[in-house]
Amino acid sequence: MKEEKILSEEALKIDCQKTENEIIEFIREIVKKSDAKGVVVGLSGGIDSSVTATLCVKALGPDKVIGLLMPDPGITPLVDINDAKKLASNLGIKTYTIYIDTIVKAFLDSIPIDNKDRMPIANLKARIRMIINYFFANSLNYLVVGTGDRSEALIGYFTKYGDGGVDFLPIAHLYKTQVKQLGKYLGLPKNIIRKPSSPRLWKGQKAIDEIPIDYSLLDLILYAMFDLKIEDKEIALKLNVPLKIVQKVRNLYDRSMHKRMYPPSLRWSD
Repeated sequence: MKEEKILSEEALKIDCQKTENEIIEFIREIVKKSDAKGVVVGLSGGIDSSVTATLCVKALGPDKVIGLLMPDPGITPLVDINDAKKLASNLGIKTYTIYIDTIVKAFLDSIPIDNKDRMPIANLKARIRMIINYFFANSLNYLVVGTGDRSEALIGYFTKYGDGGVDFLPIAHLYKTQVKQLGKYLGLPKNIIRKPSSPRLWKGQKAIDEIPIDYSLLDLILYAMFDLKIEDKEIALKLNVPLKIVQKVRNLYDRSMHKRMYPPSLRWSD
């Protein structure tokens, strides 16, 4: 392969049929080994949760998959709720809708700290959703399925003990652009595949405002860093992007290392 083609969209193309089969087998194996009766999936109306739910149904059947919609009124767009409900209907899975705003308010009213900062409240919302997922899962002897992809895992674009609090991650080995490839292969609606990514933790939140580059470029930078082991300066040169962008991605990875590791302790024994 010519050097200039190594860092192109072609490098991130996957064999969708093979990938689908591998993930389906992985889901079945995890559920069987855990002696669980099924899985719970948080449905946001986005590409990651839609692909994950679809693969869970293919692996286990619709009767063993529950979809949880956990919107925040005033923040979660109606289109996301409708997309999630339509997907669940097409998959034939049972869903529950739990509005989290009253839970968030009850929590904040109970805490003797008047914190108006956006990030603590945003993380609170993600962790409340995690608690709801686990309440259902524990009640039914189900597992909580994570919907995170590799792009967001590597840069720490998830809430620790929030959407990062799950039992297993079926698509965490796939970059965002690869998840979109798989979504197209699975026949997901175009509006879900093309929808801009957002955790919907505050009004108007978009991933592109925080990352701060498009996933198509982010994925190539991450692929160069972690799959090809290329140095930052060379990545910048090959992709024709400012070095500071590549270093920003590297910094996001380094700063979020704690999210991908078990909490440190002074002594540890198995």
